[in-house]
Amino acid sequence: MVEKAGLQVASELADFIETQALPGTGIAPDVFWSGTARIFATFAPDNRALLAVRDTMQARIDAWHTDHAGQPIDQPAYQAFLREIGYLVPDSAPFTITTANVDAEVATLAGPQLVVPVLNARFLLNAANARWGSLYDALYGTDVIPGTTTGKGYDQEWGAQVIAWGKAFLDRAVPLATGSWSDFAGDAPTLADPKQLAGRNGDTWLFRHNGLHIEVVVDRSHPIGATDPAGIADVLLESALTTIVDLEDSIAAVDAGDKVAAYTNWLGLMRGDLTASFAKGGRTLTRTMAEDRAYTAPDGTALTLPGRSLLFVRNVGHLMTTPAVRLPDGGEAPEGILDAIVTALIGVHDLKRQGRFTNSRAGSIYIVKPKMHGADEAAFTNRLFDAVEDLLRLDRHTIKVGVMDEERRTSANLAACIHAVRDRIVFINTGFLDRTGDEMHTAMRAGPMIRKGAMKASDWIAAYEDRNVQIGLACGLSGKAQIGKGMWAAPDRMADMMAQKIGHPQTGANTAWVPSPTAATLHATHYHDVDVFARRAERAGEPVASLDRLLTIPVAYGHDWSAQEVREELDNNAQGILGYVVRWVDQGVGCSKVPDIHDVGLMEDRATLRISSQHMANWLLHGICTAADVDAALSRMAATVDAQNAGDPLYRPMAGREHDSLAFQAARALVFEGLDQPSGYTEPLLHRFRAWVKEKDGHAAVQDRRDCADAAG
Repeated sequence: MVEKAGLQVASELADFIETQALPGTGIAPDVFWSGTARIFATFAPDNRALLAVRDTMQARIDAWHTDHAGQPIDQPAYQAFLREIGYLVPDSAPFTITTANVDAEVATLAGPQLVVPVLNARFLLNAANARWGSLYDALYGTDVIPGTTTGKGYDQEWGAQVIAWGKAFLDRAVPLATGSWSDFAGDAPTLADPKQLAGRNGDTWLFRHNGLHIEVVVDRSHPIGATDPAGIADVLLESALTTIVDLEDSIAAVDAGDKVAAYTNWLGLMRGDLTASFAKGGRTLTRTMAEDRAYTAPDGTALTLPGRSLLFVRNVGHLMTTPAVRLPDGGEAPEGILDAIVTALIGVHDLKRQGRFTNSRAGSIYIVKPKMHGADEAAFTNRLFDAVEDLLRLDRHTIKVGVMDEERRTSANLAACIHAVRDRIVFINTGFLDRTGDEMHTAMRAGPMIRKGAMKASDWIAAYEDRNVQIGLACGLSGKAQIGKGMWAAPDRMADMMAQKIGHPQTGANTAWVPSPTAATLHATHYHDVDVFARRAERAGEPVASLDRLLTIPVAYGHDWSAQEVREELDNNAQGILGYVVRWVDQGVGCSKVPDIHDVGLMEDRATLRISSQHMANWLLHGICTAADVDAALSRMAATVDAQNAGDPLYRPMAGREHDSLAFQAARALVFEGLDQPSGYTEPLLHRFRAWVKEKDGHAAVQDRRDCADAAG
């Protein structure tokens, strides 16, 4: 640690700040550190006070449910109690957000959004470059078209189905004046609406529909184009308009080294010099950020379109602290405050056009703030961003905020939360898993919760999804900010995604999360099939779904589950917890495709862990199962997870060594200590066990080196 303006800062973080992040920003190191120290002095106590309010409210809610044990919830009495303790706040008078200088990708366009872990440079580049994707490739490589390909080479029959699907899409999005794209054989298409022609690049046509661009690539020398009547070799879609670079749920960052690695990758994106090298087919390939795309518009002028997603950065929430910075009292600094300062500092490189590319052409820095509970916490974030702007000499509201509508107190007070950040808000979205985890923890003592699979069909979920759009529209987000929806978690089940995820734009949401660039390209077709802004006009003025529906607790009154059903539910939860935790704790992998109990690969992050661990803790509390039942399920599923990871050379088996496996012990703690975890979050336990593993592995590596030295000596 080194001393900086009264703070103790990890030397590697201090070095990164002074040698990489600050140069080019015009901010001197002493100015930065003194300003940072003032921000921590001002905001760390407020941060702690807000967390104390969470604990106080939870204790009172626990007591209320204990006093009303076994009784159906009387909504008027329940809501009166929640207002009394400040959990529910008065509705704001009608207002409209005033956010300005927002990029079109956020404000006036509708399209897919990726979320990508910041610690994986290759994934980062894939996501940043997913602004454009091949529709033919996305169809050929997934299950959208029924059946399977044959052989190792190109399957002509399968390829014909792909081309037919693609041209049927063109018929819907950019119809010809006469006939179908499947029969088109000319050199220049005549469109039903000539204004849809946006430009050309050589023989490539550029079209626009619902604000999104489509490239029809003509190349008669290409194997596909050579057999096509019009020489069409591919159809490229503008796909992931925006990407959230995640420092939170999808990564495992527990110390200064992890934080510096995260910040370094974010800086690489803002400077445009991030690269990733990897082996493929016996060769080493290097990936870089994609260039912008150049065309000639119909009037003969030059037209340039972005080649990359507009990038947001998701900071951590208010809960965790970091050992990377210690305050003058010796305590760890709030990690969310550090993230706000450093990620915004890095964003200055983009504002000053220091790099190869421009991220925000409107001159904004986009920060998503997760896991805020209610309007007071949103107001705290607003004040914090004010202070960071002052430190970095930025105009007020240069830093924009995305509010994750994923905690119960936020969704119940969403308009008040939006009002607290009304001058800088650019994003709200729903998150089923975290929202359900908080639902269960908040009402933990109300009774046993319904089975996890039944949660999505609950009326409170439907009200939650409706209110997100209804309140967002009422607060004037349309045309100024994103209204978003959550993740499709199964990257190998694209046919199901295509059938179901069209429901997101149909709600009026102008973005929704997808698990891969391929999924982004496929989901982009939904934004051609649905005019989101027309759909919003249809929903404008719709009454907001009632608080009664939103606050209906999913308690299983009169449940009669069999022993087999209880075992199935425990096994399902235990397998999900272990499958994720073993990679997080042992390998530091915060997001990956984890097989579920049926061997279906799901993109998992900490939100999945929260719902599963809280569900098991709830059933344990209410006697649906015993501690022995939970331990038995964890042991059974340890063997299952071991088998599912048998091909991973870095994997450390758990079955048979449950007492020695820190990953297994972490999973067990998440359940048995679940009642005591703040808001049911998994971070405190995961961080503790991951730090122990890193310490243990570090000691082992040192001993190995000593043993080698002794042997050599």
